[in-house]
Amino acid sequence: MKDSSDQPLVILAGPTASGKSEVSLALAKRFGGEIVSADSMQIYRGMDIGTAKLPLAQRQGVPHHLLDIIEPTESFSVADYAALANQTIADIHRRGNLPIVVGGTGLYINALINPYNLNKQAIRDPAYRQILKSQFDIDQGVTLHRQLQAIDPQAAQRIHPHDGQRLIRALEVYRVTNQTISQLQQHNEQPPAYRLVFLALTMDRPRLYQRIDARVEEMMAAGLAAEVQSLLRQGVSPQCQSMQGIGYRQMVSWLQGETSYEQAVEWIKRDTRRYAKRQYTWFKRDSRIIWLSREDYPEEEIPKQAAAMLLNAFEEE
Repeated sequence: MKDSSDQPLVILAGPTASGKSEVSLALAKRFGGEIVSADSMQIYRGMDIGTAKLPLAQRQGVPHHLLDIIEPTESFSVADYAALANQTIADIHRRGNLPIVVGGTGLYINALINPYNLNKQAIRDPAYRQILKSQFDIDQGVTLHRQLQAIDPQAAQRIHPHDGQRLIRALEVYRVTNQTISQLQQHNEQPPAYRLVFLALTMDRPRLYQRIDARVEEMMAAGLAAEVQSLLRQGVSPQCQSMQGIGYRQMVSWLQGETSYEQAVEWIKRDTRRYAKRQYTWFKRDSRIIWLSREDYPEEEIPKQAAAMLLNAFEEE
């Protein structure tokens, strides 16, 4: 059996609304690939419109993995993702196909190509964790996020104040080890597990923001409000990890009478644009990325250029 470091892995990343789905389908059909999602919201069942999940009918027969794998009431960690994704990638290799990891969740991608180990059993303080949970319940993470910002700005940038699980974990790690979770992750990095080609899509910021605004309008027309209302009726709490996603928390605010419909939609657009900016910041740090700008080629040429870049990258190794 080949060592996993000899096995090819393609990553296709980029900010939300940059057109990853279209390009990934073209690559999968061209190279005999299967797509592995790296999207922290598309893992949830019943959360389709607000996550821009590609409908089954539009997947063109290409296998997609790690979509709809847990209920919206369940929690899911980066470690959970890495374990499932690595197993899925190994299965794809055994079938003789090419795994193509597609998404914009930088932490998920990072867990695959820069794996680290944090001993969950050794780094624990249950009593302190309970204190943090109580504080989180008071103000939905505002105070805890401020604390994290003071000790670990890098982690605070990638962890949303409403993401209680990761926020509490980062503070617990610092309490037990006197080191930030960012420091520990860096120190525990391991050699790359795969023969990697890392592509990412980009475009001019104003054009991307126009695409984001248009996508949000499409989501609203497709019934995002009804999707969120249905989730609430099924017993999914607004405090669940899944409901902290962009689009869902804003719709909850409207449904609970905390804001107007128009304001909620504007907040979705604004927060999505901010998220795209953070995605750019995250990915620009990785020198391995081969960037493909949509400004450099006609729209119909983008998938062909991505395929050419992929071929060149593997041939150069």
